[in-house]
Amino acid sequence: MQDARMCKTKPARGKGHTAGAYCIKSILINDTEAKVNLHTGEFCTCVGKYYLQAILPGWKSHLLPIEGVKSSSSRNNMYPLGILDTNLLFPHPSGSPPVLRRPTYPASPRAREALEKHIQELIQLGVLRKVGHNDEVEVTTPAIIAWHNDESRMVGDFRSLNTYTVSDRYPIPKAQETLTQLSKDKYITSIDALKGFHKNALTPKTRKFLRIITHYGIYEYLRMPFGIKNAPSHYQRMINTIFPTE
Repeated sequence: MQDARMCKTKPARGKGHTAGAYCIKSILINDTEAKVNLHTGEFCTCVGKYYLQAILPGWKSHLLPIEGVKSSSSRNNMYPLGILDTNLLFPHPSGSPPVLRRPTYPASPRAREALEKHIQELIQLGVLRKVGHNDEVEVTTPAIIAWHNDESRMVGDFRSLNTYTVSDRYPIPKAQETLTQLSKDKYITSIDALKGFHKNALTPKTRKFLRIITHYGIYEYLRMPFGIKNAPSHYQRMINTIFPTE
């Protein structure tokens, strides 16, 4: 990859088509010609691992290994979630239109079993609580199970709630801008904030809008859930508050 440069020859007739902000070009990589998509915009773009494998088999050998580091994941471990005291308000709709009082969705026995498992896990983590019989319920969002590679994930169908939610216009960084800022760095480390949204505690005034309805009852989110309209903006504001740019 150290000897990568643009070929001087023009592509064959009909082979230089542009696709949006991209253009197919020929380059030399270690004296081997390859066809690649080049980004023609202002910022650089990410190249997927499958694309790298197609144009340069063995590309992983060019990466710098780090000795003595073991990869691990705590996804299946029930560690207590932290809580961030940022005192940030979360915009919510005023009133409760009838469309927000939604019933449960039909679910198969397999989906119900997975749903109960996820609910109990979130209760143990302090993310959910079961709504009591004496609590006034104005807004309910159906919870469903999404499957990927035979693994389940519980999600709330917050589309109706998002329609009535006041938009939070806090700016979200673009991936291309971030990559541009890192272009001259030699070492880059990324951290996956597992259940990052759940680190944000919700005020009682906001919780009543974030109640999911299931075949096992109604549950209220005590922490910010995934799928609500302003979650990314709120999370980014929290990150900028904790890690301000100097």
